[in-house]
Amino acid sequence: MADRAGAHTLMPPAGSLERYRVMEWQNYVTAELHKSFTPLFHSDVDATAKKALAAVLCKKLVWLNGQLASKSYLTGNDFTAADAYLFVVLGWAKFVQIDLGDLPHIGSFMARVAARPEVKAAMQAEGLVG
Repeated sequence: MADRAGAHTLMPPAGSLERYRVMEWQNYVTAELHKSFTPLFHSDVDATAKKALAAVLCKKLVWLNGQLASKSYLTGNDFTAADAYLFVVLGWAKFVQIDLGDLPHIGSFMARVAARPEVKAAMQAEGLVG
């Protein structure tokens, strides 16, 4: 969609290193974070297993927090499609009792993304904020 809209900050042009960096982060969010959150939503996963799975996820979040320490967004100063995906996935933390409070760079990232006018409008349209 970003390509069709010509939104090169969301998804840099095909063939550019910047595009591959965005794709790299999208793959990380998909394979490591999204996948790690999924079993925490299932009622058939017992509490002991959820605790172990949450511990593995938290290690990934600590690593991610370090990656965000020196930049505003995943690939630097520009908000990309990978950042939008990460924002959604990290938003699930509150629903599965994962505390992000000790991860200040993730907290800053979430606040920065939530403050974007387009994000505010989308969240209001979805009934996620008042």
